[in-house]
Amino acid sequence: MLTRIFPFLAWFKKYNLEAFKIDAISGLTVALVLIPQSMAYAQLAGLPPYYGLYASFIPPMIAALFGSSRQLATGPVAVVSLMTSASLEPLATIGSQGFIAYAILLALMVGIFQFSLGVFRLGLVVNFLSHPVVNGFTNAAAIIIATSQLSKMFGVSVDNAAHHYETIANVIKFAMHYTHWPTLIMGVSAFVIMIGLKRVAPKIPNVLVAVVLATVVSWLIGFNFDTTADVSSIESKDTRELITKFNLSVENSKILGEQRSQASADIDEIIEKGDPFALIDAQHNSNIIAAKIEALKHETGICKEEIRNILFAGVKQSEGKMLFYLKDQVPEGVETDGRTWRIKVKNDPLNTSKLTMIGGGAIVGAIPEGLPKFSLPTINFKIVMKLFPFAAIISLLGFMEAISIAKAMAAKTGQRLDPNQELVGQGLANILGSFSNGYPVSGSFSRSAVNLQAGAVTGLSSVFTSMTVLITLMFFTPLLYYLPQSVLAAVIMMAVMGLINVSGFIHSMKAKWYDGTISIISFICTLAFAPHLDKGIMVGVVLSLCVFLYNSMRPKVASLSLHDDEALRDSTVFGLKQCHHIDMVRFDGPLFFANASYLEDQITDRLMNKKDLKHIVIVCNGINDIDASGEETLSLVVERTRSGGVDISFSGVNETVMKVFKRTHLLEKIGEDHIYPTMEKAVCSVYDETHTDNKEDMCPLRTVCRIA
Repeated sequence: MLTRIFPFLAWFKKYNLEAFKIDAISGLTVALVLIPQSMAYAQLAGLPPYYGLYASFIPPMIAALFGSSRQLATGPVAVVSLMTSASLEPLATIGSQGFIAYAILLALMVGIFQFSLGVFRLGLVVNFLSHPVVNGFTNAAAIIIATSQLSKMFGVSVDNAAHHYETIANVIKFAMHYTHWPTLIMGVSAFVIMIGLKRVAPKIPNVLVAVVLATVVSWLIGFNFDTTADVSSIESKDTRELITKFNLSVENSKILGEQRSQASADIDEIIEKGDPFALIDAQHNSNIIAAKIEALKHETGICKEEIRNILFAGVKQSEGKMLFYLKDQVPEGVETDGRTWRIKVKNDPLNTSKLTMIGGGAIVGAIPEGLPKFSLPTINFKIVMKLFPFAAIISLLGFMEAISIAKAMAAKTGQRLDPNQELVGQGLANILGSFSNGYPVSGSFSRSAVNLQAGAVTGLSSVFTSMTVLITLMFFTPLLYYLPQSVLAAVIMMAVMGLINVSGFIHSMKAKWYDGTISIISFICTLAFAPHLDKGIMVGVVLSLCVFLYNSMRPKVASLSLHDDEALRDSTVFGLKQCHHIDMVRFDGPLFFANASYLEDQITDRLMNKKDLKHIVIVCNGINDIDASGEETLSLVVERTRSGGVDISFSGVNETVMKVFKRTHLLEKIGEDHIYPTMEKAVCSVYDETHTDNKEDMCPLRTVCRIA
């Protein structure tokens, strides 16, 4: 009982000092990969990089202590990070305090959902996400993740458009106008280091080496070069007017946002009072405000884009201040500092007395030292209802990723896995992670592989990983200040390369053509609907369920004949002749309300088309279950067949179906002497009485007779 509640107690049976040393080394090795990866994935989720460290502090340890896999490494992962960003983007501005609060709340919801499934042993619900759907989604997600980092690689800033492909088009347009070459060189160099070390020295943590080298070089060359300036130092009247226009648009948008919130509250109040005419006026007023907000949002976006497009040349003054001229309007004889400057603009009004001027590349910047504050996430039930569908999808996707990785490792280690216990571990990891400002996490394929290769014996390796992250948060965060953002982008792009699996489409197509088609459609829809990734998944799930229902409603119904291997097989598939007097009808699937009439139609067709038919044997080997509709249909089939002068029998009836026959007295109607244990016994028993006036030279049920 104790080991069921606390699975980690089983680790210490025959545990020794040597295993402890191996776990410690494995945990440290995984942490060296986790720390830079987690910061990169936090950016992918739309959060400040250090929130990746917060999500890597408690969750790896908890997931290992209460899960069933001893080598699974839990923490921030690419697909879940992308889903987090896509889920929250409609609700709040990326990177804002509201966005961060919703991400933490989402982690709590994901954790509760997974924990509940595990406790109630409902892990099988994950089967609704079929392999073709997951394969299509994962491949599309890998492309979306990789392309989402292009702006950081080129050193440009763009706002997210309604569709991901529009955002990428904007990135390419901005990159053609302006690419910060030191940023691009940093990112490409990180790629070269990681790929080179992976091939030459795979045991060396290539991600860590790339991050350390890039940080040192960034510090040495002054990669980040930002300054503040008064708007009066910008020697362009049009630019100053554009800044004023932008600030006015943002301020008006905030005022209208407050008016919309008040209008929404008024509508709720009027609904409670039940005044229909006042409700129409309130809704009309709310729609007008919403239209004004959309118009202002469009105007603000245009202003923001124009400001970002402006390139300046900086000129140092004698008193140390800077003047900024348009790049192509520098006065003759004036010497510039050689840099290209831009105005840093986000969604807030620009401070005209302290404009942030960007003259270098983007870096991680200051990371708060010490541990995050431990607190219960702020729960807003309106937001909870909006986030619930996303929380469910992230829960299932995250668990599928974790359990598939755990199964792959268990196949090598011979360890026994309990999916429901793994759900409990992943759920608790997300719940407790949310208390420490973490966002949703899952099992990582790359870090789990590192853990396994390092020889991890038990989940204590993940405890050591968490402790290493703890020490980093306490003492080493200042060392990450100069880490270039483009290097983190390269880390993400490098990591998601392993998610692209083209052979998965081919494999699905070979198995069943419709599985391959569903996989391709899921892939295309996920790309087309991005950043609304849930729509791509839902399309795949609906298609899978439709195919399942269609196959269930139209199962295979085959007439059997003798094959070369002396087994009775589908005569149509193998090109075999059918017996004129006996029809061995095999029904492949459970007999229930959705397909019972289909079996009835198939039997009727045989009675009408086979004039010499004397006996039908329903082969029940494929009927593993039957409901009331199926039983009623069989009763009608027996009655109708015999009333038409054709006898009917059953073979291979299993225990479950036989119990239904007995309880409903259908067995008495059929006759116990018409129930046979095997197909062969059924043929032998009914053969003589059906072939008294035999018109067949050779019976296809006793001799192999092929169609010419």
